[in-house]
Amino acid sequence: MKYPHCPNCKGTVVWYAFSMNVFMVIFKSVLALYSGCSALVADAFHSAADILASTVTMISMKISGKPADEDHVYGHGKIQFISSAIVGIILLTGAAFIIIGALTSIIKGDYSAPNAIALLGAGVSVIANELMYHYQSCVGRENNSPAIIANAWDNRSDAISSIAVMIGIGLAVFGFPIADPLAAAGVALVIIHIAVELIKDAIDGLMDASPEVEELREIYNVVRSVSGILGVSYMRARTIGDELHVELSVEVDGSLYVYEGDVIVDVLKKRIINAVDHIGGVYVFLTPHEMA
Repeated sequence: MKYPHCPNCKGTVVWYAFSMNVFMVIFKSVLALYSGCSALVADAFHSAADILASTVTMISMKISGKPADEDHVYGHGKIQFISSAIVGIILLTGAAFIIIGALTSIIKGDYSAPNAIALLGAGVSVIANELMYHYQSCVGRENNSPAIIANAWDNRSDAISSIAVMIGIGLAVFGFPIADPLAAAGVALVIIHIAVELIKDAIDGLMDASPEVEELREIYNVVRSVSGILGVSYMRARTIGDELHVELSVEVDGSLYVYEGDVIVDVLKKRIINAVDHIGGVYVFLTPHEMA
């Protein structure tokens, strides 16, 4: 990990995100009502969805931290992928309502230029959500947490949508009132794109998609560096929450004693755990090497 305190951040970052989202909902809602800005209303709704997403993430992190038991021998880490999918679905649902509202306003011609103070709400939202995105991304990467990374992208989507809102409000204030509902619709399209990516990544995790090639290559290089290992029959890995579980079948000299094989297995496990971050379990099987 980059810093010694990274594991501590894992337990507090979602609370920071939750608190910020509550503030942003209140702040943007008040300004939206005062300014009559439909785009800022959509942005406030997005922040309200963020509160629900942060709540889902907090629950998933609590469950994910439970130790393995008889019914869940690999632990409870998969709940983080379910959390990511739920966040994506929340974003999709919110985006659908935003688009419906924006299109209804455009079709009816029911729009007008908002008060310029709405720019303040959008500007503060951009800065706050972008800072929160970078903080959560750092914590999510260093702790290999798909749930926290999903929550970070939720904040990034809010920052991007607020930029669209600022542009729409600016155009509306300077004589193009239709830009307000158009900005709201643009916000929704950005949210939909991010939501689809989150759901796709969550499905990959739940379906035990293979990790990145670079991670597998790193593990393979460690395996080949262990004395006594003559070949690799197969190697596979899957991500369970924030941990990577590795299964290996390695070839050794068939004349080795059992205790010698045990020593090789112990050395191999220790080297992989020390060399590769976020290893949850290493399962090694020995097979006799076939001479050509």
